[in-house]
Amino acid sequence: MLDHQLEPAAPTALVRSLGVVGVLFLTLSVTSPVSSLFVIVPGMLRVAGTGAIWAMLLAGIVCVATAYVYAELSSAWPVAGGEYVMVARTLGPLAGFVMLGVNVFNNLLFPPAIGLGLASILAAVIPGLPAVPLAVAVIAGSTVIALLQIRVNAWVTGVFLLIEVLAVVAVVMLGFGQGVRPFAAMLAQPTMLADIGNSLVPASAASIGLATSIAIFALNGYGAAVYFGEEMHEAPRKIARAIFWAVGLTLALEAVPMAAILVGAPDLVTLFASDDPFGLLVRLRAGDAAADWIAIGVAVAIVNAIIACILACARFFYGTARDRCWGRPIDQLLVAIHPRFASPWISTLIVGGAGIACCFLPLELLLVLSGTGLVVIYAGIALALIAGRRSGMLANAPFKSPLYPLMPALTLVALGYIVWLNWLDLEEGRPGLLMTGAQILLSAAYYWLILRRRGVWDVHVPSLVK
Repeated sequence: MLDHQLEPAAPTALVRSLGVVGVLFLTLSVTSPVSSLFVIVPGMLRVAGTGAIWAMLLAGIVCVATAYVYAELSSAWPVAGGEYVMVARTLGPLAGFVMLGVNVFNNLLFPPAIGLGLASILAAVIPGLPAVPLAVAVIAGSTVIALLQIRVNAWVTGVFLLIEVLAVVAVVMLGFGQGVRPFAAMLAQPTMLADIGNSLVPASAASIGLATSIAIFALNGYGAAVYFGEEMHEAPRKIARAIFWAVGLTLALEAVPMAAILVGAPDLVTLFASDDPFGLLVRLRAGDAAADWIAIGVAVAIVNAIIACILACARFFYGTARDRCWGRPIDQLLVAIHPRFASPWISTLIVGGAGIACCFLPLELLLVLSGTGLVVIYAGIALALIAGRRSGMLANAPFKSPLYPLMPALTLVALGYIVWLNWLDLEEGRPGLLMTGAQILLSAAYYWLILRRRGVWDVHVPSLVK
């Protein structure tokens, strides 16, 4: 028997059916600016008070720089595997597989982590909702939706995004409509909640720096466009546009309403101490019924993010199986494409099943297991851009990051500061860094002990001329 007859048949390709708008809807849904606004941004306000405005501006600069890095690499390799393909191509297979391993944890743990928070979001509307059954039901339903054709999912997430944006518009109108303090004054003299006593003190540079690291995480997700690159028409030429629209809209949908509640809140001390500052403002200005509708809008945002994350994660695993990461039986299952919906349906079911199983783990454990993988992912693509430029592999990339090497350098400097801040945080930050280190070692061990022994591991880049 000839050697080539032992090779498995080439997997069925994903169908290109998306334009810039479709990819943008899906990417914004992964980013989920509204859920970040209501869940993550309050942490910025507690840490830095009105200094969160400067933190958001600084984080915006870093994220725009990182978006340029994503845009250039994605224009060269708009592949479903995402970041690990970029890193493997430029930094080698070991670095690429480490990136893959870190992404496995980040992609699989995100849906259950945010799903378990749904019950608390809806507590004021429907008290007593059980967290685990609700999360299981939402992830199961989201998995069924994710099985559908990608264009259908793009429009479903687009409708959900419209509902989210309406919630943001309501907050902005209530905040700016009854402003009680000038925005310029908060920029000139930022204040924060004092450690002792219910009073305001000048915001420190350290507090603004910590809030900046939180803001970077809140704005994350715009790079997810690359996961849909193989289903996008003319992806090399157009994918950068989707990434920049995603980062710009995400920044606007988080920064503008944050500024609005700071301008319109009657009492900043109460606002900064609140676990739900946006809901607090809505209740004060428009009553309980309006606040309940806003909570429903946030819940819709979380469900939308779960759907989009399952879509992206399924394509990620499709890419890993096409690159023969898990062994022939598993790889052949994960690359299966549904004959009617053109979706990687077995990968989708496995991602959804893993998410449901993780719902039975404590939320605190999920957060620790997810670690600080975003730091590794951003650092990996920044180094990949530098290596790709030096080797000439990016010479023909349709999009070029301007002012090279400013964009990757800015990303790396910001990440170094985030690592330092996390190491100082003994309760959450340092355990997260240690968990991410464990993921790196585990991934490297799998590569050396299993994958490398099968021969040369290389990543597959499909034909891009479509």
